[in-house]
Parts: sequence; structure tokens; C-alpha cells
Amino acid sequence: MRHLILMLFIVGSTIVPGFSQGPTLRLTLPEVIDLATEQSIDAFRNKNMYLARYWEFRYYKAERLPGLSLSSSPVDFNRYSRKEYNFETNQDEYRMREYFNSDVSLSLVQNVAQTGGQIFLQSGLGMVKNLGDDGSTSYTATPISIGYSQELNGYNALKWKAKIEPLKYEKAKKQLIENNETLKQRAVSVFFNLARAQIQKSIAETNHANADTLYKIGQGRYQVGTVTQDELLKLELSLLNASQALNQANVNVKRLQSSFNSFLALEKETTVECIMPDVIPDFKVEANEAISFAVENNPAIIDHEQRVLEADRAVASAKSETGLNTSVFALYGLNQDSKDFADVYGKQNKSQRLNLGVNIPIVDWGRRKGRFEMAKSNREVSLAEIRQERIDFEQEVYQRVLEFNLQGGQVYNAAKADTVAKMGYDVTFQRFLIGKIDVVVLNIASTDQENARMQYVDALNQFWTKYYQLRSLTLFDFENKKQLVAEYDKILQKQ
Repeated sequence: MRHLILMLFIVGSTIVPGFSQGPTLRLTLPEVIDLATEQSIDAFRNKNMYLARYWEFRYYKAERLPGLSLSSSPVDFNRYSRKEYNFETNQDEYRMREYFNSDVSLSLVQNVAQTGGQIFLQSGLGMVKNLGDDGSTSYTATPISIGYSQELNGYNALKWKAKIEPLKYEKAKKQLIENNETLKQRAVSVFFNLARAQIQKSIAETNHANADTLYKIGQGRYQVGTVTQDELLKLELSLLNASQALNQANVNVKRLQSSFNSFLALEKETTVECIMPDVIPDFKVEANEAISFAVENNPAIIDHEQRVLEADRAVASAKSETGLNTSVFALYGLNQDSKDFADVYGKQNKSQRLNLGVNIPIVDWGRRKGRFEMAKSNREVSLAEIRQERIDFEQEVYQRVLEFNLQGGQVYNAAKADTVAKMGYDVTFQRFLIGKIDVVVLNIASTDQENARMQYVDALNQFWTKYYQLRSLTLFDFENKKQLVAEYDKILQKQ
């Protein structure tokens, strides 16, 4: 990979000495990006947002597997008074009842995704012991029973889940990668904000030193009559302005250093010296290739598919409620009861149950039809919105490609302008020392140099920001020619 070498001729140092007693770190842009993806609160949040979606998908997968459960009421004691009819006296009487219950059951349940029904196996054992005069005990056992329940309205919730849930999980995985790239954009911004402030402080220190030197020279010349009082006052004003600029630069560095430390979860008193990048990758991105990668990888495209399916599901659900709603429940099993526990697992009686439920809407004043028509209208609106979002999305990718391809040239021009401005200031400064120009021209040259330096820093900031914006949209590393989705496991391990 070819690189464009960008050499900066910086007045003074671009690195700010530590302003506190805490540890001092010298960090490059790649190192700051790595720290952000490893230990920032944003990285922690991104990982846990993904894990929430992961466990949601695991829950869906578990719903498709058989579920075995054991339920029991080992102790159920009842003592109460109940009104009963006495046939001997031909009168109603209140009698005290006391009995003790105990039961246990084992159930195996399996959802049937193809039909939306549920099949189950059950086995149970129960005992009741009367604590009254007779003190009798009886047992009941259901060695096995098998049953099936099913809604017959044409809507299969399990089928729709099977279509939507895998999409949601795939979207979550790609969102993790997208969020990681967005985090890198923020790291770029935080890095250059601090680096810019440090460079401004360095310039302010140099300007203050130069202004102090020039003022002292002016005082000497004023004594011998080669500098007017007006020119000396301008030099003094320049020194005062330089002092104010230096004070403000110190405040800005401290403020942005605090934000930097907070973002990267560094110690409060840590001082960071930002090492400005002097190279940028020299390559161009093809718009059609970028759009193709974006359509293939971006979670927004999966979100479009998910929303279409959810709209179709809403229509299917509403349609199932417009007509005849029926349900079926079938059960077949073996059971026996006896006063002797040994007999309850002897010869078994057969038990069967078949239930067919029907719900027929007669008069609902159009509510079901209205709900169905509303679902269809909402679906059409969703489809229209998705089509427009797709157009806007591809247009955004195209625009980002154009901006990125232009930004490399902008960085080169800004670097060249910075060098020219530096040379121009040096020449102007020397001419001022020999009395060829006045302080106004010198101040203009100083301002031009400072502006050129800041424009170069801003151009670098824009280059790396646009680069990671393009990576975030396409989930593709254009510099190394590889898919970012391949780094899915690495992202989880780092965080």
C-alpha cells in the first residue's frame, strides 16, 4: 500500500508537557482507537447491547426444543366446615372436614413449528388422606398421557418467529461491528480535539515568546529613536494578546484532557501527549464497490428485511381474526385410582378427551375487518418507507465515497500550505528584525501561519473521520481489502 508522506514543519513542539503529577502517556491515533475499543464505556455498552440480543436469540432457540418440568404439591392440608345434607335426619348440617393431599407430575412439552401447535406427554401420581373418623386413604396415578393442542385460524406464530428471530440476531452481530466502527469515529474526534488544543498551546507559547522578544527589542529601539511610540504600543498589545491566548490555550488543553481521560477510562490525573499522524493511506474507493459492500453488510439492510416480515406477520395475524376461529385439544392416556398404592399401577383404565372450540363473530361492527385493513395499509406504508430509505442509504454511501476520495488531496494541500505559511512567517520575522516591515505585517504572517497549521490538523481529522464513516457504512476495510464481519469474534474477545 502506497502512502502519502506529509511532513510538518512545526514551530516549537507539537507535544504539550504534562500539567499534572499523574502518569504521562504518548499515544498515536491507532493506539487511542485500540484503547477506545478495549476499555471505554461505549465499548462496554456496545458489547452488552449485543449480549442482550444474543440471549434473546438463545431464548428463541430454547423454545423450539422439548421442555421437561416437574411440579409437585408435597403438602396440602385442608380443614374447614362445610354444609352437607343428612339423609337420615332430612336436614342440612355443617360438618368439619379434614384431609391431606399430595401430588407430583412430570411433563414433557414440545412446540411444533410446522403447525404452530403443541404436543405434550404427562405422568402423575396423587394421594388424598381423610383425617376424619374413617381415616381413609386413596391414590390416583396417570402413568402416561399424550395430548395435542392447536389453533386452527391459519396464523402460526412459531413460523413467523422462525423467519424473524434469526434475522434479528444476524442484525445484532452486524450492529456490534457497526457500533465498533462508530466508536472509532468518536475516538478520532477525541484524539484530534486534544491534539488540536495541544498544538494551539504550542503555537501560543511560541507566539508569546516571540512577542516578548519583539517587545524587548522594540523598547531598545524606542530608546534610540528607531521605533515610534505607536509601534511600541502595538508590540505591547501583541504581547498582551499573546498572554491571553496562552492562558486560554492552557484552559482548553486541561478541559479536553479531562474529556479524553473520561472517554478512555484513564486515571483522572493522566496526561496524554498526542503524536500526530504524518502519513495517510493513499488509495481511492470505487463507489459501486462500496455500495455493494454496504448492501451486503450493513445492518440497516437486514432491518429492512425484518420490517417487511413484521408487516407481513401483522397482516397475517389480523386476517386470522376476521373469520372463523377454531381450536382443537386432544388427550389420550391411562389412569387408575385405588385405596391401595400397589394397585394404582396395575390394570389401567383408558382416558380420552377431545375438545373442539369454535368462535364465530356475528356482530362486531367491522372491528375485525378494520384491523385487517389497517394492517394492510401499515404494510404498504412500511414498504414505501423502506424503498425510500434504501435509496437514501445508497445515496449516502455514494456521497461518503466522493468526500473520502477528495479528502486525501485536501490533506496534501493543507500540508503544503502549512509549510509555505511557516516559510513565509520565517522570512517576515527576519525582515522585521532588520526593520524592513512593521508589526502589522508580522502579525498578519503569524495569523496566516497559525491558520494554516489548524487547517492541516482539521484536514487530517476529516480524513480519518470520513474513512471510519465509510467503514461503518460498508463494514469493509478498504485499506487492507477485507470484510470487517470477519473480526466479529475478535471484537468480543477484546471487550
